[in-house]
Amino acid sequence: MRITRRKRLLIGLVAGFFLVFVTGLRAFDPGFVTSIRLLGFDGYQRLWPRTEADYPVRIVDIDEKSLAKFGQWPWRRDRLGELTTALAGMGAASIAYDVIFAEPDRLSPHRYLPELTREGATGTELPDALAKSLPDTDEVFARAIAGAPVVLGYAVLSGDGGSTPALKAGTAFAGSDPTDALPAFASTLTSLPVLEAAAAGNGAVSLSARDTEGIVRRVPMLFTDGTRVYPSLAMEALRVAQGASGFIVRTSDASGEIGVGPPKVTDIKVGDFPFPTTERGEFWVYFNADRADRYVSAADVLDPQKRAAIAPLIEGRIILVGTSSVGLYDIRATPLGELVPGVSIHAQALEQILSGDFLSRPDWADGAEIIATFLLGLAVIGLVLAFGAIWAAAIGGILAAILYGGAIHFFRNQGLLLDPIYPTAVNLFVVYAAATALLYFLTEREKRFVRAAFGQYLAPEMVKRLEASPDGLKLGGEMRDMTILFMDVRGFTPISEQLTPTDLVAFLNALLSPLSEEIQQREGTIDKYIGDSIMAFWNAPMDVADHARLACRTALDMVRTVDRLNEADAFRFRARGLATQTVRIGVGLNTGEACVGNMGSDRRFNYSVIGDAVNVAARIESSCKAVGADCVVSEDTARAAADFAFLEAGAIPLKGKTTPIKLFALVGDADHAATEAFKTLADAHARLVDAIDANDVARALAGLASCRALAPAALHDFYDRFAERIDAMAVAAPA
Repeated sequence: MRITRRKRLLIGLVAGFFLVFVTGLRAFDPGFVTSIRLLGFDGYQRLWPRTEADYPVRIVDIDEKSLAKFGQWPWRRDRLGELTTALAGMGAASIAYDVIFAEPDRLSPHRYLPELTREGATGTELPDALAKSLPDTDEVFARAIAGAPVVLGYAVLSGDGGSTPALKAGTAFAGSDPTDALPAFASTLTSLPVLEAAAAGNGAVSLSARDTEGIVRRVPMLFTDGTRVYPSLAMEALRVAQGASGFIVRTSDASGEIGVGPPKVTDIKVGDFPFPTTERGEFWVYFNADRADRYVSAADVLDPQKRAAIAPLIEGRIILVGTSSVGLYDIRATPLGELVPGVSIHAQALEQILSGDFLSRPDWADGAEIIATFLLGLAVIGLVLAFGAIWAAAIGGILAAILYGGAIHFFRNQGLLLDPIYPTAVNLFVVYAAATALLYFLTEREKRFVRAAFGQYLAPEMVKRLEASPDGLKLGGEMRDMTILFMDVRGFTPISEQLTPTDLVAFLNALLSPLSEEIQQREGTIDKYIGDSIMAFWNAPMDVADHARLACRTALDMVRTVDRLNEADAFRFRARGLATQTVRIGVGLNTGEACVGNMGSDRRFNYSVIGDAVNVAARIESSCKAVGADCVVSEDTARAAADFAFLEAGAIPLKGKTTPIKLFALVGDADHAATEAFKTLADAHARLVDAIDANDVARALAGLASCRALAPAALHDFYDRFAERIDAMAVAAPA
């Protein structure tokens, strides 16, 4: 369906407003827009998770089996010391605890037994010497930590109630200090000072506060208290495993980098392993399935009989100690839809750094996605305006598929996180929906207008064509080549005198209804009813090919319809014994240029046609009686429908015209014109007309006799008029 200029402008303005709105919304990037983008990134990982391999990372799991064997958590610290010593003895490269030992061990004998005696639980009070000789399990654990490559954890706090963690690693900046860009903390929850002092490393176990829907996607690698930079647990585990003294932070204004605005983190290097981060120093975790072979039960490590078997799983590897027990409430959701222990998040981050299989969100991504949103929306609007809603949806879908394909290509081959969802889905659901909804509304309004304006004048098929292509309707008036029809009832005055007003209305309805159907069935437009007359035209408001032929066929069918109505006494003239028994009509046709359009006032108008061609058609219909034929047409109409059966009536003077106009009696359609009987009559008629034009009375009389002999009864009146003309010629001829 083609769209008119006015409709195109309105749709473009409204859809353009929605496009600017959704593009601006993407530029401001509120929380729900971010959530849509992150869910798309989750979909990438579900479809194409990170490749599984045997990475030098293991989790020593305080699992249900361990809790069943050694009792509920927390365990006594000397048992954790035993665990630490066993792991160090099996050759662990580093041992990172995803546990915070913030309070003294309440199960330590030197604290627990004196407490029992004070409360009278043992019945006797311990001697001071014995009490002082009881072991302090925190010190036992600290000695074990000091003898092993241990990393302890701390958690960041938003309030001031905590402390500052011990900083074990040095920091170097390649570029400016990015402290202002890092997630800041007011204080931290740390392990006991005696434990912190003994540890080789100290790292944050906290995850990103920016992840939504409870899904872990990023691990902050750096934190700050506003002055110094502190590492994460995974970074410290990797540093200690390599024996490195610190790490290097590269920022956006480093050599070779293009920086805009304050310095931001681009990547970090820990020992021999560099990895990219977000501008806030967060690491995108590329997950794979949480495999069972990633875990070693703490119960097996603490069992001397099993250590030899599990030693190959520990030796030379980074060991993370944590828990998978649901009761200890350290379960997290991943983009893969799995619920995993929190320690698994750190393990997967370490595996990813060691493998070099990274995800990154390039700094140009936001700008590219905003531009893509605008350009795709612009394309959608253009497609709707140029091709309509269906083709716009199809081509827009192809463009969306190209965007998705490009984003998937960059993800799978370069690990880039680009969002095709917002530019495509939002454009299709907002911009496309707005454009098509308005298009539908305007189209329906046009259809209602067409039905209201033309339903009573046009055939249903023509109304449907106008509804489908309303731009074929030009309002306000235009010049078109048209064929105009006028129909009038012969002898209407005597008929009206015999009928009551009510009967007269019933008669007109019975006559004009079938005649109107004949016009509409031949793609004609009814202009108006004038008493017992009908005015109609062809080739407006829609283009109608061969409109002169259609009008001629309609005129013939109208005469035949009246004949059938008379035969059936449809008007009940014979049944009522009226003086007038039959009804006759006269039809006049003319073809020529006329002005057609809506005419009247703003509040009330008619779709009508005016011009000299209309006046001539009306005069031709008035001359039917003078010509003696039911259907009379102009020379232009006869020329446009040359295959029909016409007989020249001669040049007849018409009221209001200074010169006579050549008219023709329409006596049959193309099939009738092809019959031998008509061809013979047409030849005889041509000789008659030649004789009259030559003012040859004798030859005219002979020609008239031949025509009367060949003509059907319906043409008797027609040739009677020729007889009158010949008589007038004879009277006027000189003696």
